[in-house]
Parts: sequence; structure tokens; C-alpha cells
Amino acid sequence: MSYSYMGKVLWIDLSTGKQETEVLNETTCREYIGGYGLGARYLYRRMRATADPLGPENILGFVTGPLTGTPALSGSRFAVVCKSPLTKTWGDSNCGGDFGPNLKFAGFDGVFVSGASAAPVYFYIENGRPELLAADDLWGKDCFKTEDMLKQKHGKETKVVCIGPAGESISLIASIMTYRGRAAGRSGVGAVMGSKKLKAVAVKGTATVPLADPIEMKNLRKKYLQSLNPNSDFFKEYGTAGLIEGLVPTGVTPVKNWDGVAEKDFPNWNLINGDKVISLQRRKEACWHCTLACGGRMKAGTEYKYLEEASKPEYETLAAFGPDCLNSNLESIIMANDICNRYGLDTMSTGATIAFAIECFQKGLITKQDTGGLELDWGNHKQIVILTEQMAKREGFGALLADGSRLAAERIGKGSSQYAIHIGGQEIGFHDTRSPMRWSQVVSHQLDATPARHTQGHEGLAAPGLLPEFNDETFGGRGQVHRIASDMFHVINSLGLCQIMYACLPHIDAVVSFVNAATGWNTTIEELIETGERICTLRHAFNLRDGINPLQRQVPGRAIGKPPLTGGPNSGIVVDEKTLISDYLTAMRWDDRTCRPARNRLIELGLDEVASDLCG
Repeated sequence: MSYSYMGKVLWIDLSTGKQETEVLNETTCREYIGGYGLGARYLYRRMRATADPLGPENILGFVTGPLTGTPALSGSRFAVVCKSPLTKTWGDSNCGGDFGPNLKFAGFDGVFVSGASAAPVYFYIENGRPELLAADDLWGKDCFKTEDMLKQKHGKETKVVCIGPAGESISLIASIMTYRGRAAGRSGVGAVMGSKKLKAVAVKGTATVPLADPIEMKNLRKKYLQSLNPNSDFFKEYGTAGLIEGLVPTGVTPVKNWDGVAEKDFPNWNLINGDKVISLQRRKEACWHCTLACGGRMKAGTEYKYLEEASKPEYETLAAFGPDCLNSNLESIIMANDICNRYGLDTMSTGATIAFAIECFQKGLITKQDTGGLELDWGNHKQIVILTEQMAKREGFGALLADGSRLAAERIGKGSSQYAIHIGGQEIGFHDTRSPMRWSQVVSHQLDATPARHTQGHEGLAAPGLLPEFNDETFGGRGQVHRIASDMFHVINSLGLCQIMYACLPHIDAVVSFVNAATGWNTTIEELIETGERICTLRHAFNLRDGINPLQRQVPGRAIGKPPLTGGPNSGIVVDEKTLISDYLTAMRWDDRTCRPARNRLIELGLDEVASDLCG
């Protein structure tokens, strides 16, 4: 077995209570790494095609990477994997905090859950010993209270992932929470956990992650901490909240449900910029052993009565409840963020769905009679907070919105679907794909196995030293560049690293060095890129096997400039999405009509089983 792995994963069937430990082998680890790479390998093989995402056949996995819990920079991440009830596709969500490392310290690289319990339960693992325990006293509690109660019961060293009332009520935009505010927020993973009556997973352990060369790992950590690029100073100071200042006025942040421009519709964006956020911050906060400490805890609110220690909102949250809703009241955004964190809702989908509702109200498609008396105006921060709480509790008009904008549009009807900014059911991340800086994400938003994700296909975050070596002129065009950048993101996510720290590295060689020192492998950047392609292709095959062709997904016209904006930095831009997608399909050797990968490429990647399933 490779170093840097604990060497085993735990399988739990909640319908029967059966538990089984499976030993990992080195070949599987090297071919799929960990995180959602390893998760895709297991779910593809063990789940029946067309399984109901909210049924007992769906498998929910919590999976670490080989660099999780090691001295590698930002080795704190874990992935949640399942079939998404929100998009009916492959689903995954990435999360930081301290749960991932401690799952390994408790003895396992991953936990996979199938079946469904008849009554609320939680799973507790201490030093390799798993227990399935009743959670009746936890059911109905918010995420913060659930963490507190489990720490009181099992000790303060216990680390917890859990759902809140939103997940319990099977909201399709429910998240899984940890670390009092860190979220596995996308793909509706919290709804899957709720459908299984699984309230929480709690872990505690004293094991250490075995390393091939622990001295070299420490030396590499010291070396690269001293040579991080200037991005690190920015994220240390502001976290992602600081991105508002650079992205809103340049047209990278969508405004007014993707139908406005900052200079005309949202001139007060500076009231929610990084400096304003930091002025309300009480202290910085880091994920496990991270030196950036891009998170933070806020001072108690004044206008809004959130408690001291509420989480600092990330960029995506600020954009969702801010520019997208034309809301410049910072405290209301912190309040909405706190509600989502406590109840377990995805802030991105929540804010986007509220923006959709506001536009529907302004267009006369819904009235105060529909909203229970709420006056939905752009920038009305009090109504935004009320709607957020209603969605979290499935109460009032919020009950209609609680499953995201696609289902809300179906319930409202009257042509409202044109204002629902989602792809395949998932609200688009807040990076405006009309901006030339984000054209690469047009491809990933439509074609990635998890549609509309802001953490996929982002060439701009690639570590220095990667793309200059693989540019348009020397490596076969933009489609190849996008493929390589995307494949490396699959690697980073599967290793258990943070994309923010990845953007701060001086060179991609840092990742290769950490992998080899941790695992004892002799990998190369070329091997890692191919591994990323294998992971990408298997996630994609999971959907193809279910009859899902991503080329048939409807992309909102606003996201690609149809019709184009008439003002601001993106004025007049119409994205040539057909060429971008065609170039990527060629680079990936996927059919331009069926989206199926070429049989010989599948075999070259070692995906013979997939070749048999898809190509006969």
C-alpha cells in the first residue's frame, strides 16, 4: 500500500446496519488518487445506472486525498460524492475545515454510506472503531448545535460533518456543514444525507498519516511557504471576500440576476468590498494547518443580530446576496450567510434563487398574494434575509423556492424559467462567463459532470508555470489548454488540496514534489495530467451511462450574451460557445454529437469497463 493513505475505506449500509472495511490497493490509488477521483471509481462500479438520487441505492461518500492531513500546503480538504438529486447527474462537493484530516487520523481514507435508516442516526468513528448510533436528540437541531452536542458527548477533539433542518427536509440545495461554517455546499449533497436519515458523521483519532519521506515533506513545506507568489498576501489579508473589489467593476461578477452592470445598477458595490468585510471581522480563521487563514469570524451584528463568531462570507456568498440581488447592506449578507450555515443551505443557490424571485416579482409574474405579503424589490435587504430564513425552514413563500430556481420556475410557470440562471438544475457560480477572462468556464459549466460549477475549468487560477508551458501556440490550441487546466483541477481536488493555495504556488512542480515525497511514487506532471483526464472521463461516463448527454443541457442566454449587455465591460459580447465547446471535445476525443469518449482513448486511460459499457 502507498504511503500517505491509511489504506482502508469503510462501507455502511444504513438499511441493515452492516459495516464492512475494504482495503485499498496501490494501483487504484495511483490511478484515481483520492477525493472524488476515488469516489467516482467506487460509485461507477457499485451503483446501478438510473438509481434514484434520493433512494437507498444512492451511495454517499466522504473521501479524503493522499495529501489530506499531511504537511503539504493546504492539505485539509475532503470531497462528498453521490448522485445529485439537484441535477440528477454525478454529484460532488469539496470542503475544508478540519474534518478531512481527522477522518484519516481516525483510521480511514473514506466512508461510503448506502441504504436508508428508518430513524435518525449518526456515525461515530474513534481510532478505527465505528459505531452507528441513534440521533433522535440531534434531529431538528441546527448545524452549530449538532456539532456542539456531539463534541460534548464524545470529547472536544471530535470533528463533525452534519446536516441542518434544510437537509432534514430534503431541500435540493441543502449542504453538508462542518467547522461551524465550512460547507460542502453544491450538488444537493445535504438532501441525500437527509434522505438517508443520517444526521452526522463524527470522528476522533490519534493515528498519523504515514509518509514516504517525512523529512522531505517538512523541507518542502518550508521551501514553498517562503516562495509563494503575491496572491498569498492578498488571500491572507482578505480571503476570497477581497475579490469583490477586482471582479465587480470589471464585469466578472454578474449583477441583477445576470441582467445588469455594476456602474449603472450597482454603483455601491464598494460598501461590501474586502476592506468593509475586514472592518467587521473579529479574528482570522484557518482550515487545518493552513497558513493563509483566508477565513474569519465576525463581530456581533448591530443592525442584524447575528452572534459574534458568525463566519466571514466568501466571495461567492457576497456575490450571491450582494450584486446578484443589488444588495449593498453588508450586515444583511453576513446574516443570510449565518442562516444558511446554521440550517445547512448552499449560499450560492439560495442567493441566486432569491434574485430569480425578485425578478419574477418585478416582472409581475408573482405578487404579494403569492409571497405572503413580501415586497420583493432589488436591494431590499430585509426581504432578502426573510426569504433566506423561509427557504431554510421551508416556510411561507420560501417553501416554493427551497429546492432552487429550476423547480421554483416550474412551480411559478408563466414563462419564469427564462429568469432562472441555472444549468441542469444547479445555479451558476458568480463568475460572469461573458467576460473574456471567464470564457473557459463556458465549457466546464456545460460539459463537466457537475454542471455550472465555479470550481471547474478555471484557467485563471492555474498555478504559475503550468499554462505557460502549455499555451495555445505550442500545445494544439485553446481546447488543449482548457483540457490541461481542467485535468489539473481534478488532480488538486482529488489530492485533498485547496484551490486557493494552488493559485498561490510558485510553480506546478510544488504539487509533484509533495505527491512524491508523501507517497513514495515517482510521478510526473504528465502522469498527473493524464490521471486528471481519467477522473474527468469516469465522472462523465457516470452520466452517459444514465443517458445524460451534456450537450443537451440548456444554458441561460444571459450567461453567454444572448442578448448581449448594452453597457459595462461586457457590453456587446456574445460568446462563441460552439467553437469553445468544439475545441474542447476535439481535445478530449469526445464525439461532437453523443459526447461519448473514443473507445481507444478509454482503453488508453485504463477504462476498459467504461469502454464496454458505452461503446459495446
